[in-house]
This record gives sequence, C-alpha cells and structure tokens, in this order.
Amino acid sequence: MKVLFIQLLSLLTILLSASGKTECRLSSLPPWSHKVLAGGCSRAFAQAVLYPVDALRTLAQTRDDRTLADVGTGALIKGCGQTSSFALFTGAFQFGIYGVVQPKYGPLIASACGAAGSCLVSVPQEVLKQRLVTGVYKNFREAVQKIYSSEGVLGFYSAWKPTVSRNVPFVIATFSSREVLQRKIIEFKERNEEKKGQMKLSSGDNLLIGISSALVAGLATQPIDVIKTRMMTQAASNAAPYKSAFDCASSIIRTESWRKLYSGFGQRAVYMGGLWGITFTLEPLLTSYLRNKRDAQ
Repeated sequence: MKVLFIQLLSLLTILLSASGKTECRLSSLPPWSHKVLAGGCSRAFAQAVLYPVDALRTLAQTRDDRTLADVGTGALIKGCGQTSSFALFTGAFQFGIYGVVQPKYGPLIASACGAAGSCLVSVPQEVLKQRLVTGVYKNFREAVQKIYSSEGVLGFYSAWKPTVSRNVPFVIATFSSREVLQRKIIEFKERNEEKKGQMKLSSGDNLLIGISSALVAGLATQPIDVIKTRMMTQAASNAAPYKSAFDCASSIIRTESWRKLYSGFGQRAVYMGGLWGITFTLEPLLTSYLRNKRDAQ
C-alpha cells in the first residue's frame, strides 16, 4: 500500500507539471493512471462548484449555531480555491486505489482502502476548510501558519478519528451502491432492449447513481459528520472543548437532544448528492477520453 501511495503521488506530480515543451506520453503510463487523473479532476471540479453549499453545512453543525450573519457571506467561498485543490489528490487516491484493488478483492475492500488512503489528504483539507468557514482564521495562509505554529503537523489531523470513521463507511456505501445500481440498470436495459453485453450507462444514469449512492451513505453517516465538524471547529466556540469523540456525542445528546446529530443534513444531502453525482458522471467520461488519447499516440 505504501508503494502504491508513492506511485500515485509521483504520477500526479508528473501529470500536473506536464506543460509547455514537456509532453506527458499517456501511452507510457499504466492503465490505472487514467482512473487516478480522471477521478482527481472530477472530484476537484465537483467540490469547487459545491463549496458554498458545504460551507452552509459546516455552519449548521457548529456548536454555537453560527449563521451567515455571524461570519459574512464571504465565508461561502473563503479558501475555496486552495482547499478544493486538495480534492484533486483526494479523488486521485480514492479512484486510483479502488481501480487497482477492486478487480482482485471486490468493491467492498477496494472502497475501504480508497477511503482510508484518501484521508491522508482529506483530513487536512477539512480542518482548513471548516476553520476558515467558521471565521477562526482570516485566510488560507494564516490558517496554515497558525495551525502549524500552535499545533504542529498533527494540528492538520485534528479529529482524524471521527473523520476516518465517517469517510470509510461513507465511501464503502457509495462505491458499493454504485456497483449494485450500475449492474441493475444495465440488466434492466438489456431486458427491455435485448442487447445483452452491449448496453452502456449514459451520463444521466451515472448522475442518478451518484446522487442515490451519496444520499444512502449520507443518511447512515450523518451523526459522525456532526461530531467531526464539532471537534474540528472547537476553536470557534467559547465553550469547554470536547475531550473525545465519545464525549462530543454524549454531550450533544445530553444537552441538545439526539436530533442535533442530524443538524445540517439538508445542506449535506445537497452537497454530497451533487458532489458524487458530478464525480460519477465526469469520471467515466474523462477516463474514456484519456484512454482514447493514449490509443491515438
């Protein structure tokens, strides 16, 4: 797994730096590399487009119930460009690892490995994004400098346990649901059009699959998402900090009611449905494009 991480990172560096007179020969890259680049670009684009919706979700889950009136409308896009660029690597790890592991071990193990690997990038992204949105820091540079100076490298991985606990089951549910829905839709089309082995999923099919898969996974992991947000944004509250994820959950239930564990679900449903709908729609299109470019070289 360590070797695969290094290969993914090296590949992305090569592909991203390929410009001007430096030509990146797609024909020289392994087949799984197309999944890496297509997945990364799809995820980054989707996350940047839906960033304001995710910002609203973060505010709805804060301990002191912050609103746009408290932080200003600028919070909806604060740090959007910088933190969304992390999504390029998040998507690359998710789709790259999944593409390598899935043929041998199946979607369940592949999605778990992809989710765990992507947390290397997604946890710092979440910490920076949520502290910027809630007004803890004024800009991206200040956030990076102050977190590093006061908390060290580990500060970028605060609340990593609830984040991993949310991401792994969420991605497992999303990718596994995708596999099931893809198979069911193709079977349905074959029954009605009598073209066995020739049916392909349309972009509309993939969009619907992405939205449906994300909604199922989002409902199951919403309480963990609230706990993760609360722990990452504690610096924005004057209340005593939570001691652990368990303390956070029990405190919410005891002092605010269990319903608070589903706060921000509407915003998160719009965000995650759109995020995975766009990602699952663009990823196969970009993968096909890259393979065609490779074959033409």
